[in-house]
Amino acid sequence: MTLDAAWRLACQRIARLDARLLLEHVTACTHADLIAHPTRMLSAEQLARLNTLVSRRAEGEPLAYLVGSAEFYGLEFFVTPAVLIPRPETELLIDLATEHLQSLPHAQILDLGTGSGVLAVTLARLCRGASVTAVDLSSAALAVARGNAARHAVEVSFLLGDWYAPLGGSRFDLIVANPPYIAYADQHLQHSGLPFEPRMALTDGVVGGDGMACLRAIIDGAAAHLRPGGCVLVEHGYDQAAAVRQLLAEQRLVELDSWRDLAGIERVSGGQR
Repeated sequence: MTLDAAWRLACQRIARLDARLLLEHVTACTHADLIAHPTRMLSAEQLARLNTLVSRRAEGEPLAYLVGSAEFYGLEFFVTPAVLIPRPETELLIDLATEHLQSLPHAQILDLGTGSGVLAVTLARLCRGASVTAVDLSSAALAVARGNAARHAVEVSFLLGDWYAPLGGSRFDLIVANPPYIAYADQHLQHSGLPFEPRMALTDGVVGGDGMACLRAIIDGAAAHLRPGGCVLVEHGYDQAAAVRQLLAEQRLVELDSWRDLAGIERVSGGQR
C-alpha cells in the first residue's frame, strides 16, 4: 500500500492529523515526504503496525502514548503510560518560574511530582546556572524523567519518594509542582483520554474528597523547605485558586497571587516565604 492510500484509509477511522502523525511515526517520514512521494510503498510490517496504532487511537488512547513523545515549551519529551502527558497550560509555570529566577543565576530549584520531568528539565535548560532537584513517588516515572534529562543534556538530581520525604532539611529558592488535583469522582476522569493516563498523576484518590490533598501536602511543607524570599508555585484546578491562596496564607506565605492561563482560567497560584 502507498503512503497516500494508507493515509486516506486511516482518515476513515481517526482524525486526519492523527492519521498523518501515526503514518509519519511508523514510516519515519516527514509531512514533506508524504506530499512529495505519495506513491512510496509501506512494507507489510509497517502497514500492520500502522493498523494497530490506528485501532488503538480509535479506541481513545492518546496520540502521545502511541508515538512515545509529546511537545512541551518547544521541546520534545519522551512519554509513556507511566507519566502524565504534558499540557500547554502547564507552560505557565515555566514562564512564572523563569521570571522569579531572573535575579538568581545560581538558584536551587525543586520540582515535586516531576512525572516525565518536563518542568525540571525545561528549567534546567533555561537556567543553566541553577541546581535542579526533582522528586516523584513512581520509579517508572523517574525512569522516563531521567531519559528526558539525558535527551536534553541537562543535569537534574532525581529522588524517589513522597513529596518532601527524601529531601531532609534542604531548602530551595523555588518550588514548582503540577500535582494531582482532580477530585476522585470527577466525571472528567472518564473522558478525553484520561482513563489511559496514570490515575495517581491525576487525582489524590481520596474518596469523597475535593482533589486537593496533594496541594495541601505541598503547601504545608513549603515554608520549611524555602529559603528566605523563596517562592512556591503550584498548578491547580480551574475552581481551586481561592482555596489554594487560603492554604498559602495559612502557612504565612506572602505576595500571594494567582495567574491565568491562555484560556483565562486561574491555573497557577503561589507565594513567597
